[in-house]
Amino acid sequence: MSNLLVQNIKHTNNTTSMAIDTSGQVTIRGESSATTTNLQQGLAKMFVLASDAAVVADSLNVSGSTDNATGDYSYTYTNNMNNSNTYPANFALLENNAGCCYQRQVDSDAVRTDVINGDGSANRDRQHGGIVHGDLA
Repeated sequence: MSNLLVQNIKHTNNTTSMAIDTSGQVTIRGESSATTTNLQQGLAKMFVLASDAAVVADSLNVSGSTDNATGDYSYTYTNNMNNSNTYPANFALLENNAGCCYQRQVDSDAVRTDVINGDGSANRDRQHGGIVHGDLA
């Protein structure tokens, strides 16, 4: 097996477009500027597309799902997050129905979301999806 050892990848005009530090962190040049972005920080750490019964249709970093009650769903991670309650989880309806989803609880090993109807008066079973960003443990 061969290894490619590199610290910087540069454009032909000699500007660095990507750098890799000794810990393996990758920074890339930002959009239309000289600022940089940490590649690992910008990636989704989990996503899920699920039915109204928490049956997973597609996912990344999801090891299990639970339909807790009407419109109340939990998803456990294959690889845990670094901390609890310190990262965003964004969920949305995947059906043409009035309503919304909100992040009920985030832990290092799972996320829980509620799906509610349009006036916010009650939970409803609906097809939904979610994305989590943050630091993996």
